[in-house]
Amino acid sequence: MPRIRHAPRERFGRNHPSHVTLKVCGDVPSLRIQKCIKELERTFGDASERGDFRLCHYSVQSNHVHMLVEAKNAAALGRGMKSVGARFARAVNRVFERRGPVLIDRYHMRPLKTPREVRNALRYVLLNAQKHARKVLTGVDPASSARWFDGWKNRQPSQDSRPVATAHTWLLKKGWRRYGLLDLSSQ
Repeated sequence: MPRIRHAPRERFGRNHPSHVTLKVCGDVPSLRIQKCIKELERTFGDASERGDFRLCHYSVQSNHVHMLVEAKNAAALGRGMKSVGARFARAVNRVFERRGPVLIDRYHMRPLKTPREVRNALRYVLLNAQKHARKVLTGVDPASSARWFDGWKNRQPSQDSRPVATAHTWLLKKGWRRYGLLDLSSQ
């Protein structure tokens, strides 16, 4: 599997959220089992807000995780992702009673600079299971933060305790809405 080059990351500003992807090693079982999802949800709740870093949305797939994050600067993003990655790896190893590396490579990050990019990223992350599903998935993905998302057409967010931080950037909080709310039935 090709590794992510260790080159400087694309620059971003404090007003731009980022789409981050973490990939797991091939010997790690599927992350989409209920026990793992619950543990990752708890883990994300513990790591979602670090002052200058916020984990705002996520989607757990069988061998990777998509996240939408906000960071004050590149250093804050690096520290935040180091914390999330370490907690993520410990949680996965706990659930599967295993030891050793969990993440295959460094994280992939793409800054989101326009309302349309943010809306597309939200749609991609929160509806990602529909793309990967072998069977038809209806409703919100239980392995994502979609339950707490307040931008669905015809669906109210869950009032349960959120394992993700509230967005602070204009783009992730309001700007993306210029292009319409998301529809659970669209892929």
